[in-house]
Order: sequence, then C-alpha cells, then structure tokens
Amino acid sequence: MPRVHCDGRDLTLSSDDNLLDALLGAGVQVASSCRAGACQQCLVKAVRGVPPASAQSGLKDAQRAQGYFLACQAKLTEDLTLSLSAARELDTPGSVVSLDALSSSVVRVLVRPGAAFEYRAGQYVTLIRSDGLARSYSLASRPDSDGGCLELHVRVFPQGRMSGWLASARALHAEVSLRGPLGECFYVPGQPAQPLLLVGTGTGLAPLWGILHDALAAGHTGPIELWHGARTAGGLYLVSELEALAARHRNFTYRRCLLEGPAGVGVELGNLDVAVLASATSFEGRRVFLCGDAQLVQQTKRKIFLKGAAMREIHADAFLASPA
Repeated sequence: MPRVHCDGRDLTLSSDDNLLDALLGAGVQVASSCRAGACQQCLVKAVRGVPPASAQSGLKDAQRAQGYFLACQAKLTEDLTLSLSAARELDTPGSVVSLDALSSSVVRVLVRPGAAFEYRAGQYVTLIRSDGLARSYSLASRPDSDGGCLELHVRVFPQGRMSGWLASARALHAEVSLRGPLGECFYVPGQPAQPLLLVGTGTGLAPLWGILHDALAAGHTGPIELWHGARTAGGLYLVSELEALAARHRNFTYRRCLLEGPAGVGVELGNLDVAVLASATSFEGRRVFLCGDAQLVQQTKRKIFLKGAAMREIHADAFLASPA
C-alpha cells in the first residue's frame, strides 16, 4: 500500500483512498472547496515520487512538470512526499479596491493584482482570503479594462462566509491571493462572421459579459445573441447596460428568461433551455458559450449539440456549489 509523508506525518493509504480525504482524516489541514478539480484550492506538490497523471488534469504543463497535482483527484499507487505550502508560490497577491452592488443579491468586486496577471475574459480565478478561505469566480473584465483590475460578479448567499464578506465594507482594501486563471470558456478571434450564442443563469452572466465585450472589441461582425435567465426579474442585473449595447451594435441581441413573472419585450417566461432551443430550428455553425447552473449547462449543452451545434464549438463553464 502506498505511503505518504507530509508535514512530519506518515500515512498509509489503500489504493481506493482519496488523498484529500485521507489527509483531512489524519488531521492534516488541507484547503479544499469544490472537490471536483475545478477550483484547484487543494493543489499540492510531490517533492519525491510521481503523482498520478489523472490528478494533474487541467494543470499547466509547467505545473505538471514540477510535480503539482490535485489532492481531491488523487488515488495513489506509489509512495510520495508532499509539500502543502509549495502551491502558495503559484499565487498572485492582490487587493480588493472596489465593491459595487449590481442588484440586491449580486456585488461587483474589483481586485487589483499585485503583479502581472495574464488571463482571458471568461476564465475564472480562485480568490483566497488571508485566513485561507477560497472561492472561485469568473472574470467579467478584459485585461485592458478597469485599469488592470479583475472584475468579479459575486452572488451573495445567506450565511455565505466569502460572499457575505465581499459584500461588506470589511473586504474593501483587504489583501487577497489569486490562483489561476483557469478555464477554456473565452472568445478566440479568427472567425468574425460566425454566429455566437451566449447563455447563462445568475452570475453566469459574468463570463458572458467578458466574452461579449471581447468579441465586440475584436470587431466581430456575425450575430451575437445573449440569453440571461433567472427565477424572477430581481435575479437579472446589468439590464440597462446590455440594452444599451444592443442599441449600439446591430449584430447584438439581448434576451431574458424568467421562471416567474410577467413576460414582455425581450423577456420570455419559462425554462431557459426550452426558450433557447425554441429560438432556432438549428444551431449548426454557431459558437456556443454556456455558463451558470451546472445542471442547466449540461442539459442545454446536450440539447444544443443534438440540434446541430458541433461539440468542439460548445464551450461550457458549469458553476459548482461551494460550502457556505
């Protein structure tokens, strides 16, 4: 059975043991959040031994070469010596410089990186508080906008430790760390006439906002259609800004979908995936971006594929639930 040496402790694991669970069960403090390999908060480094390749999925080539891997995705087959603190060397320092309510439940957070931070609008980062609490958020900003700040749209949950903090004055000017960027949901120039379909729920609008502005800045000439879904009208935000963009750009259409409430001009009533699928007889030739609720993203991805979109043209960012 494989043995793990970590922070002065020796653990013996079976081949079925998840490394993160084994470490936590032994009292080793390892940060974790999504447990799905998306947030990369449980990133550790093998300083001796070879980590399982399956636990390095989604990491950069340089990180894999240096022995970094995700504890939540690791089932070991050989002995390893781990470093839990090495991952901090990959983080970028930053500070919260602005908090702005976009709706009753969504706050726009601007974070200024303390060092060069390369990313694409629509990717996501893990924001780490000084006490180690971490959550992942999509990037609504473009690298050349907001004075170099990163724009995050944070849904505020009741009793949410991170979201409640970010919605309060306590977070303003606080020092944080940034891990990432991650994700492949972003605009790539090269086919300016291709129709784009952007679909999101809740703060799934954040990456779509960045992707939309990236496409417009690149001079995209093909039709761009953005759908934003919420339970009620109170769940929508940036409505006037999106309407103004639609008025200025003839190739951009903004649509809303509500589960509850009155329908109106540009507003559908019902399930978002049903409304989107009914809007076209075929999605062949479109580049599609789906962001937000994980279940809706997965089922919409499948239905759009069955209705003509090529799987390689469907880019999805399914939001995973985090602890409160």
